[in-house]
Amino acid sequence: MHVGMSALHYEHNDLKTATQHLLTSQALGELAGMPQNPYRWRAAMARIRAAQGDPDGALDLLDQAGRLYDANFSPNVRPIAARKARVWAAQGRLGEALDWAREQGLSVDDGLSYLREFDHITLARVLLARYLSDHAGGSISGAVGLLERLLKTAEEGGRNGSAIEILVLQAMAYHAQGDLPAALLPLRHALALAEPEGYIRMFVDEGPPMAQLLLEADSRGIMPDYTGKLLAAFEAEKQPVPEGPGKSENGPDLPPAQSLIEPLSQRELEVLKLIAQGLSNREIGERLFLALDTIKGHNRKIFDKLQVQSRTEAIARARELGLL
Repeated sequence: MHVGMSALHYEHNDLKTATQHLLTSQALGELAGMPQNPYRWRAAMARIRAAQGDPDGALDLLDQAGRLYDANFSPNVRPIAARKARVWAAQGRLGEALDWAREQGLSVDDGLSYLREFDHITLARVLLARYLSDHAGGSISGAVGLLERLLKTAEEGGRNGSAIEILVLQAMAYHAQGDLPAALLPLRHALALAEPEGYIRMFVDEGPPMAQLLLEADSRGIMPDYTGKLLAAFEAEKQPVPEGPGKSENGPDLPPAQSLIEPLSQRELEVLKLIAQGLSNREIGERLFLALDTIKGHNRKIFDKLQVQSRTEAIARARELGLL
């Protein structure tokens, strides 16, 4: 139930509360010995990691979830392989995403069923990403046709969540082809279905192309209150820009990033702060839900970027640069 509550808060864009529910789920699952829980909460946490701009962390959690999967009487309608393909597509790793589709034997001409709906929506995502990358006409026409059929079956089955996602993808597909009037029709429909339930991440997770579409909708007076709320959520996703220069004791005032050959990523800064708190690699991995090898890899990158050889030197250097 906590995993389910996490999903609701995720869609409402309250990632902090969503994470808290997953931590509670983890603790209760361990106490109760529920075999499905280690898989379920890692898969859910992966979605949060992706939303936080950490696709590698998301993939790491999905790999863990795949190894821990314990089937029960319920069919697995959101397979780990498909979830990974979505992350790959969003990263632009289209070769891996297309390999997934081939390995699963997926085609735009397949017969449709609820059990494979998530797979087929994922296939449409991959084809859309491919079109955005290389403008392969066949991929977009196949995606559009598949989405039309998926929308019909989702609406007939009363699956509004799937219908909203499909409509969002239809809007993006038409917009990618330069047909704004056609794109605004499914977008309007998606907004009308989504507003009563308070969906936010459904739109924000699509990134800048969806933000541009929502700006177009807002300029035409399409559900202005809701589009304004969604656009505000997009604005909040942007990385903060420092208001002034950082201070250096032995030179001109420069932002910390300019003192490094390559700036630390958001995840590396998070690991660095935990190092400064005295946590071991294993403790950091447990705190961030990442594998020990992943944490060691982050350490190596941090040391390389800071040009240091040890944790102590890294902490000292980071403090000089104003990173801690």
